[in-house]
Amino acid sequence: MRLSVGCQIAYDVIETSTLIFNIEAMQGGRQRLLDEKLTITPAMAFDEKTAEESGNRYLRLTAPAGPLQLHYQAEIELDPLHLAPAVVGEVPVATLPLETLAFLNPSRYCPSDELARFATRQFGNIAPGFGRVVEICNWINSEVDYQFGTSDTTTTAADTFSLRAGVCRDFAHLGITFCRALGIPARFVSCYAWQLEPQDFHAVFEAYLGDRWYLFDPTRMAALDGLVRIGIGRDAADTSFATIFGPVNPQQVQVWSRAIDKGTEAEWTTDAISVANN
Repeated sequence: MRLSVGCQIAYDVIETSTLIFNIEAMQGGRQRLLDEKLTITPAMAFDEKTAEESGNRYLRLTAPAGPLQLHYQAEIELDPLHLAPAVVGEVPVATLPLETLAFLNPSRYCPSDELARFATRQFGNIAPGFGRVVEICNWINSEVDYQFGTSDTTTTAADTFSLRAGVCRDFAHLGITFCRALGIPARFVSCYAWQLEPQDFHAVFEAYLGDRWYLFDPTRMAALDGLVRIGIGRDAADTSFATIFGPVNPQQVQVWSRAIDKGTEAEWTTDAISVANN
C-alpha cells in the first residue's frame, strides 16, 4: 500500500527561538520511505538526527523573529504483516527482550502503578494474549468519550480515567497504562493516519506480544493498515511533533494522508486490528 503523507506547520516567531520537530516519517522494517521533501520558509540552516534506540527523526532549527513555515511531504510504502490473533500470546517478564523492559514502567503520562488495581480487577481474569489487549481497547472505546477540549498537555491516563473523556493521545495513554499494569510492554506511537477524519496527527499504541510489537487504536477512527509511524516512545512526551524554546505563537497546522494505490479504497478496512508492522 502506498500513501502520500505530510504536514504544513506555521508559526509567528516573536523573538529568536529554537524549535525541535519530529514530523518526518520513520524508515525501516515494513515502512519504506520512497521519497520525501522538506521545505522551510524562510530558508535557514538546521540539524537532523535519527535516534538509534527508537528510529525517531529529529530536526532542530533556530528561527529569527518573523513568520516561519515548514512543509513536509513523503511517499510511503507499507507492508503490514497480518497474523492470526488467537495464536499471539503474552510474554512472561522473565523472557521478554531486554529492550522492551523500559515499556513496563510508569511514565509521565502513563502512571500504571496508580491504575494497577483497577486493571487487574477489570482485565486480570481475561485469558492473556492478543485478545486481552483487544478487550482493553474495547473498554476504552466504550467507556471514554472522544471529545475535544477535555484534556491538555498535562493530562495523564489517570486524569482520563477519572474524566472518562479525551482525544487520541489520551486513549493511547490509557491503553498503554492498562497494558503495563498487567505486565505487557506498551509504547506510544505518533503517526499519519489514512482514513482519519478530520485529518490531524494521530496517536495509537503498540503492545509487545509473541515476538513483535502490535498496533492498537482504541479510538477506532483510522485504518491500522494505513498508519505511517512518525515517532515512538514511552508516552507523548517522547514524540511531540514540535518542542519550542522561546516566544512563539503557533498558527495553522495542516496534516494529510492519502492513498495513491489504485483500488486501495476497496481493499483496505478500518477493522484490521491484527497488524504487526515491524
